[in-house]
Amino acid sequence: MVVMRKIYPLIAFSLLLTACGHQENAAQNQSDASFESKLEQQLLDAKPGSVIDIPAGHYSLKRGLSLRTNGVTIRGAGMDKTVLSFKGQIVGPEGLLVNADDFTIENLAIEDTMGDALKINQGKNITIHGVRIEWTGGPKSTNGAYGLYPVKTQNVLVEDSVVIGASDAGIYVGQSNNIVVRRNRAEQNVAGIEIENSVNADVYDNTATKNTGGILVFNMPNLSQAGHATRVFHNKVFTNNTGNFAKKGAAVASVPAGSGVVVNSNDKVEIFDNDIADSQTANVIISSYFSTNYYNTRGVATDYNPYPKGIYVYGNRFKGGGDSPDGLKLKTLKTAMYGISGNFPDVLWDGYTDPKNQADGLPPPNDRICIVDANGVLNADGPHDYKNPSTDTKPFQCSLPKLPPVALNPEPKV
Repeated sequence: MVVMRKIYPLIAFSLLLTACGHQENAAQNQSDASFESKLEQQLLDAKPGSVIDIPAGHYSLKRGLSLRTNGVTIRGAGMDKTVLSFKGQIVGPEGLLVNADDFTIENLAIEDTMGDALKINQGKNITIHGVRIEWTGGPKSTNGAYGLYPVKTQNVLVEDSVVIGASDAGIYVGQSNNIVVRRNRAEQNVAGIEIENSVNADVYDNTATKNTGGILVFNMPNLSQAGHATRVFHNKVFTNNTGNFAKKGAAVASVPAGSGVVVNSNDKVEIFDNDIADSQTANVIISSYFSTNYYNTRGVATDYNPYPKGIYVYGNRFKGGGDSPDGLKLKTLKTAMYGISGNFPDVLWDGYTDPKNQADGLPPPNDRICIVDANGVLNADGPHDYKNPSTDTKPFQCSLPKLPPVALNPEPKV
């Protein structure tokens, strides 16, 4: 009986702790539901000029949010202080969907959304400042596709933000005009930063690491506009060797692991003053649509230009890379040309050229691919299945007119 007297208080204390835990969880769930309802109402009631302040805290949300009012600012207390967690999301797919102009979001985090984290569709004058997007379970194909996702937008600034774990692109700006992407960190995404079918973009002072591909400049078919005029400069792009975990059928599913900066089918792209290192396939890849292995069911529009033109790579600082390319064909090509312990040069070109745009074996001066200050260029001869690759650098010894800086108008104030 003495033993029983000792056990009963322990059981009672344990039950008390369990009851307290259930009460705390119930209170937290009630608090989260109350916060979610209030935030939804604030977004619904917002008027031009409204500022929605979200205090520090970790908030669990079950439904995606939306905003359709112009001129609204959403502001948290900091990307590590105000956290909107969608880990238990049951209604979506986005974390936050915005269809509005003159929109600013700053100083908060969005975590673990079912689909895209922050999608901004068809807006003008967009500012994303100090926002963290993260899928906290690490790289998985079940993660949402896009982190920061302005599409069909104009006058876009993405700065001082962090994106981790997107199964497509961490920072993606598509079919947009007048873009600045600066001072961000993209890590453990399939594509760290991607500019797709967009016009006039400056991508600078960013860090892209541990992605499948660091920084991508793409032109895909059948979209609302073709892209051109992108400058990629003064970025740190290193160790982007994460295995490709994109969902099957995604355009980026064909990006080889170990890609530093990739230009695909885009025109007038400058890549300069970057630190690019240790990309196991190649530090810079220049390719055409024919190398993507992305074949859509609609076919390709007749006016689509699949060839990269006017690509200027100069003044970069390269280190390492090219030692362990992804994919059997590239591995075989590297070993055949450079041996088991060798490596590809800094720039890998797939070798596809526009047969209608040639004179004396070269494209017109402003459509050429010009490479300066790189440790070699390999023309992989993709059109003939890599049978006659070339290391001749003479075709790439040229220069191109430099693109003007992107000027946002109006300049966002944060």
